[in-house]
Amino acid sequence: MLSDAVREAIRVRHYSLKTEQAYVHWIKRFVAWSGRRHPRDMGPTDIEAFLTSLATVRNVSAGTQRQALSAIKFLYTQVLGGEWTWLDGIVQAKPSKHVPTVLSVAETAAVMQHLHGSHGLALKLIYSSGLRLAEVQRLRVKDLDLKRLQVFVRDGKGAKDRVTTLAKSLVPELEAQLALRAQWHAVDLATGHADVEMPHALSVKYPKAASSWPWQFVFATKGYVTCHRTGAIRRHHLDDKSIQRTMKEAVRRAGISKPATPHTLRHCFATHLLESGTDLRRIQELLGHSDVATTMIYTHVATVGHSGVRSPLDRICA
Repeated sequence: MLSDAVREAIRVRHYSLKTEQAYVHWIKRFVAWSGRRHPRDMGPTDIEAFLTSLATVRNVSAGTQRQALSAIKFLYTQVLGGEWTWLDGIVQAKPSKHVPTVLSVAETAAVMQHLHGSHGLALKLIYSSGLRLAEVQRLRVKDLDLKRLQVFVRDGKGAKDRVTTLAKSLVPELEAQLALRAQWHAVDLATGHADVEMPHALSVKYPKAASSWPWQFVFATKGYVTCHRTGAIRRHHLDDKSIQRTMKEAVRRAGISKPATPHTLRHCFATHLLESGTDLRRIQELLGHSDVATTMIYTHVATVGHSGVRSPLDRICA
């Protein structure tokens, strides 16, 4: 089956589960749009027509259109094999340049007041350390250094590792979270459910590591769930939708009308550091950006410090 071949090719290359789900989705959409024709029987005109239909009929964004094209290119180059030189001639949609939504320091503080429990702590850690949602979900016990106030991000976006800062004010909450996880881990060991999902082939190389304390997720589900890929029944990391719901409720309770999401807290981390005078290159390192040009987006939303410009009206009215 074509979708099974796609999943196998993705897993061999250690792509994330979200990438796997997105690629399989778009490839299925492409085949269904073509009337169930095999991709080998289609060419560049078919792909361009499909992408055009996404924009004109479905009204998808340029980013979504580019993701669909990436999935189709992966299908041809990594699954079907052979020479597909015509793929390079397909024009990609021009990426949109959006200014990120950023909360003020006061607004962020208001949101923090309504964050409680494990989900709330995960969101606080995103703002504390500039983490992506997936990075805080996959955080392991061994990745926290509470004494040196450091968070180690393993195999982040682009398969990169990095070290970022940790707020001292979060240490008591994190200690309590780790104590709770230690209690759960003791129960898991007794019931035979202590193993966790391991990256790549480490579960084969180190078979006992999966049930060891250092490899446990910091933020795990209260109960046991079935792993999508292996079928194993064990604790998994917190679901992204549950964290998003917690953020949405906190924003509502804080009386904020901006469309803030968990990723907004990462934007706030970068912007607030920039406004306080932190060097742009250092912020780039903490965020894990490959190019400082990506980090430069925060100069457009910073209000003081590095890039803030005072409105000339204030000089007149002063």
